[in-house]
Amino acid sequence: MWWRFRRHKLAMVGSVVVLLFYGLVLFADFFAYAPPTASEAQRSLLPPQPIHWLDGRFRPQVYGFSGRRDPVTLKRVYTPDPAKKIPVRFFARGFEYRLLGLIPADRHLVGVEGAAAEETLFLLGTDEQGRDLWSRLMYGTRTSLTIGLLGVTISLVLGVLLGGVSGFCGGGFEAALPSSWTVGQVYFAITLIISLIGWTELARVVRGRFLSLREEEFVMAAELAGSSQARIILTHLVPSFSSHIIAATTLALPAMIISETSLSFLGLGLRPPAVSWGVLLQQAQNVQALAISPWLLIPAIPVIVVI
Repeated sequence: MWWRFRRHKLAMVGSVVVLLFYGLVLFADFFAYAPPTASEAQRSLLPPQPIHWLDGRFRPQVYGFSGRRDPVTLKRVYTPDPAKKIPVRFFARGFEYRLLGLIPADRHLVGVEGAAAEETLFLLGTDEQGRDLWSRLMYGTRTSLTIGLLGVTISLVLGVLLGGVSGFCGGGFEAALPSSWTVGQVYFAITLIISLIGWTELARVVRGRFLSLREEEFVMAAELAGSSQARIILTHLVPSFSSHIIAATTLALPAMIISETSLSFLGLGLRPPAVSWGVLLQQAQNVQALAISPWLLIPAIPVIVVI
């Protein structure tokens, strides 16, 4: 199965992209240079600061901003000021965190140090509360992808377990479980338990597959050899169609992520101060704010790439 997968170039590229994003999940604190809740009201809706290399003799730097009040709209308008050069350092010191939740650290991928530390770096700009979008995007990636992975894992366990028991044992299980699946879907959707919404479809597939396999000769041979039902399911039936389970799980992951993102975007899922892709995109609902600050749509890019 692995060799067949490796020959599929598009699948390999997609796998690498997803793994890179999950690398952000593990090292979000390292890639972020500011805490997700740190805000500066006087720097509300700052535009992104592109990194310049040539002006600094191939040393990365960004330009500070000069602000003025628009006499017509009374909005604060920021323009890059080349005279305010802020050097960017790689592996710079910043706020303290625990790498992988265990190792104390204060190094970040990029940041500002020394005399420039009084200035703040905003690679993707800021939101209405002056919070850095780059750092919040890193933490939002961690939240959204973790919810997706946990949701798929729980759905996989429940789907294989309940679907397998229903398909292999039959009897009361076969009569009771299918009738409860629809009720389960409604209940889980209402209560917004994202991780449990997708298990029913996988359970249906597993049940149907087990119904066709339980009469096979290798299953009967295992029963005659004295194997327990749990052993037959786990060591004989599940491996016989593991490729289908892997495919179903792979397709379920983006569904879980988009479910969390959509619900949070609509205000029905995670809410501030939690940070996720959906929460970050909530401000993009305001058309007027979006017209003035189009960078608020940047969190939609990783959603499109991952999904």
